Amino acid sequence: MNLSVFFAGMTMGLSLIVAIGAQNAFVLRQGLRNEHVFAVCLACAMSDAILIVAGVSGFGKAAGWLPWFDPAMRYGGGAFLIWYGARSLRSALRSTEALTVGASAEKRDLAKTLLACLAITWLNPHVYLDTVVLLGTISTQFPGFEVSFAAGAISGSFLFFFSLGYGATRLRPVFARPSAWRILEGVIAAVMWAIAFKLIAGV
Repeated sequence: MNLSVFFAGMTMGLSLIVAIGAQNAFVLRQGLRNEHVFAVCLACAMSDAILIVAGVSGFGKAAGWLPWFDPAMRYGGGAFLIWYGARSLRSALRSTEALTVGASAEKRDLAKTLLACLAITWLNPHVYLDTVVLLGTISTQFPGFEVSFAAGAISGSFLFFFSLGYGATRLRPVFARPSAWRILEGVIAAVMWAIAFKLIAGV
């Protein structure tokens, strides 16, 4: 294990995932609700780990041989994000009781939560661009130490998602107000639709 390459991988991995996006918004929301936080953070981090390993292993080159892969992921991901954004907007417009954070709030099913999390993660082509293609390409700059680079990037992903999910609980007093939840849901809807537009438009 080469520590300098490890930290280079961690730094690069963190730089790619800290920007607000559909996946991060979903994790933040789950953290604020204190709902299936560990499972959601683990699902996101493990998904990143799989994609990073695939990128370092050279899958990015193989994906270039499949011309239908990119448009299929773009339109499929865009459609899903449009639907999820509409769902968030509906939540923003619902009654105050539905947006209250507390012990009485009804928890959503774990399976449905994980399914939505995985869909947001795996149906976004930008995830493949960042983890598989970009990180995979950068890892070639460290011949013989690709494993160290991948380990660093994966560690950064685990660090980020668990920090985001559990760190969000500190903001729960703020979001105990229904108005704050409405704003958050509205922002999430805007983020989802903006990303969906970029995917479908090919931006």
